[in-house]
Amino acid sequence: MIINPRVGLWIIVYEVRYPLLLMFLWDFVVVILYQVFHQEWMEQPSLPISLIGSALALFMGFRSSSAYARWWEARTLWGSVTNNCRSFGRQAGSLLNNRYDLMRAIAAYPHALRMALDVKQDSSADVARLLPPHMYKAIAPYRNKPNAILYQIGLRVAEEVQRKNIDGAVHGQIDRILSDLANAQGGLERIRNTPLPAQFSILPRTLTNIFCLVLPLSMVQTLEWITPLGSSLVGMLFLILDKSANDLQEPFSHSVHSLPMATMARNIEIDVLQPIGEQVLDPLTPKSGIQN
Repeated sequence: MIINPRVGLWIIVYEVRYPLLLMFLWDFVVVILYQVFHQEWMEQPSLPISLIGSALALFMGFRSSSAYARWWEARTLWGSVTNNCRSFGRQAGSLLNNRYDLMRAIAAYPHALRMALDVKQDSSADVARLLPPHMYKAIAPYRNKPNAILYQIGLRVAEEVQRKNIDGAVHGQIDRILSDLANAQGGLERIRNTPLPAQFSILPRTLTNIFCLVLPLSMVQTLEWITPLGSSLVGMLFLILDKSANDLQEPFSHSVHSLPMATMARNIEIDVLQPIGEQVLDPLTPKSGIQN
């Protein structure tokens, strides 16, 4: 995730460099054909370009809002994961009489979750480092590793409750935390498995490209030789809007725009294990204005 606004601006402009360059070359071709070769058919001032641009801007604004809502929901669900992991770690230490194996298991859970959401994030070493060996072996056959970790934790909580005759209300309170984690994971998986409809992903880019193609035709008579500058500036705004929304609609993609899941998982690990005196790794720090 980009946390430095200056770095973010340059990254966004850099990402649209190729379509922006193609648009500038097309604008230049239009100017040459009109100014040098007097191809008057290139002049189309009657095109309702302002009306088209306004409609496209409204459509892309709605699409950007939908993409951001999707990104923000994912961040909210990760906040729920953070809070519930901390709560379970505290209760494993207090109500379950210092079950350090369960505390290490819940610290491993967010690492397994981020790897399940983004296959390009290999956090298997963190899971193996934190998860007790018997649990690591138990979850090996399962496809959904984070859900398997919650299941193993639930089994051991039930064993501890039965062995020490812990009050059922206490057991229910702890089990609710595990259920909340499962619900948050389900929400994150829903976002990952349900992309925005094609009308919000493919259509805006197609319309933006068409708009950038006809834009210089309506400007060339007025701007003449500076048409590439004016047309490229207007087109760049639409290209940036399209690229920004496209990045936000995939909050788990392995890019600088995705959620900083590695940082959040490390922070959860630190918060859960520090109270019991475990040696923890340092928090992840931003690199070049980007938080992973």
